[in-house]
Amino acid sequence: MVNATYTSTSGDLISSQLDADGNQIIFNLGDMAWVLASTALVWIMIPGVGYFYSGLLRRKNALSMLFLSMAGVAVGSFQWFFWGYSLAFSDTGNKFLGDLRYFCLKGVLDAPSVGSSRIPAILFCVYQCMFCVITGVLAIGGFAERAKVGPVMVFLFCWLTLVYCPIASWTWNPNGWTFILGGLDFAGGTPVHISSGTASFAISVYLGKRRGYGTERLAYKPHNTSYVILGTVLLWFGWYGFNGGSALSANLRAVQACIVTNLAASVGGLTWMILDWRLERKWSAVGFCSGAISGLVGITPASGFVGSPAAVAIGFMAGFVCNFATKLKFLLNVDDTLDVFATHAIGGMVGCVMTGLFAQASVAGFDGITVIPGGWFDHHYVQLGYQISDMLSGFGWSFVITSAILWIMHFIPGLRLRSSEEAEIVGIDDAYLGEFSYDYVGTDPELRLHRVESKPRTTSGDVLASDSAGDDSATGSHEKVSPSAVGNAHAGGGRVDV
Repeated sequence: MVNATYTSTSGDLISSQLDADGNQIIFNLGDMAWVLASTALVWIMIPGVGYFYSGLLRRKNALSMLFLSMAGVAVGSFQWFFWGYSLAFSDTGNKFLGDLRYFCLKGVLDAPSVGSSRIPAILFCVYQCMFCVITGVLAIGGFAERAKVGPVMVFLFCWLTLVYCPIASWTWNPNGWTFILGGLDFAGGTPVHISSGTASFAISVYLGKRRGYGTERLAYKPHNTSYVILGTVLLWFGWYGFNGGSALSANLRAVQACIVTNLAASVGGLTWMILDWRLERKWSAVGFCSGAISGLVGITPASGFVGSPAAVAIGFMAGFVCNFATKLKFLLNVDDTLDVFATHAIGGMVGCVMTGLFAQASVAGFDGITVIPGGWFDHHYVQLGYQISDMLSGFGWSFVITSAILWIMHFIPGLRLRSSEEAEIVGIDDAYLGEFSYDYVGTDPELRLHRVESKPRTTSGDVLASDSAGDDSATGSHEKVSPSAVGNAHAGGGRVDV
């Protein structure tokens, strides 16, 4: 039992434990309040990811991404409790991975945290849990529109254990090899964004292309741009806790992280939007939102190390590079439905490299504790090499281990991830959830064709319409429908949002 007491002057929390020298451990209540608030801010980003992904999809698959974002909270939180936190932040682990010292959070309470001696371990644990969860939810964007829901949740537990935890350990655990080497990653360029974006790419390679890939059938616009904007709002809002909270203290460094976060997002959004304007001479809301997310991704590893001018450069480069990176899926012939690789993996790589260039010793020292030699422009040229090695190791580990998990599950009965063709046609929402995002779900031409082809034909080859057809039977008519007419209607419906 913890017998918590408080100091008589400042009111800060006195731990029941003593440090190595036998002195009292005191936790700063202001720091604890800021990290608690940041935990809530990062949590709200998770449904933000769901709304962003859902809005970009077709109507018949909209609910699946919203559901998986919330189911991801549950799966990721349990994994973190079970052994995730211990594997990532155990202080007796090796340079690659922690051990099971804190299995099921045993002993995780009011000892000083790995990240800061000013907050207790249990608070650091729940804050880092949010990072674990949102990373997994970002990664499962690769399953959009063509995967079974149940096996995705199994995959998420395995992926967080085998991919996220090792990368988080070597990046942020004081025993980790990148941490010891001197790599700089303030809030998750490699553990969060490069790992999740690369995993999404590996998932897309494994699953293969959606039905109708390369035809007008998939030439659809996002079914709900309002969802895309709402998701961006929640992500941008929560990112203040994501980056600012990573200071683990209510200090000047946290303030600086919030300033550069907002600035990079703004510049990234404007950059992407202008690049899109040159093509169609229209201001794209989706383009602005995509650019803002890219800017947020790019500034994440650098947010506690750079000043405002560098944030402008990072936002511009992230928006510019990620915009053109969306073309990579066509060059590589991979159906990355939501461009998670282009936005998060490539954006994270841009951020890692730019951190190596722009990191400033003076900015890192805003917390009064951190001492770094700086980056390239501080004449610490080797820092760029550290950043690239961290970036490439995270990319390689995520791609290889994610691919291994996918193929192992492929040969386990009941865990194969690719949905059936019929489920893809009717929609993941109907096939695996039995529910929809809206009361009314429009029937797309592909589904009409599927239903018509399943009906008995006359001797002349025409299809008999019936009340079960759903679309045209509302009038009660039983007219003959020509297969060629149906095919023509389908071919002309490539831009229908469903």
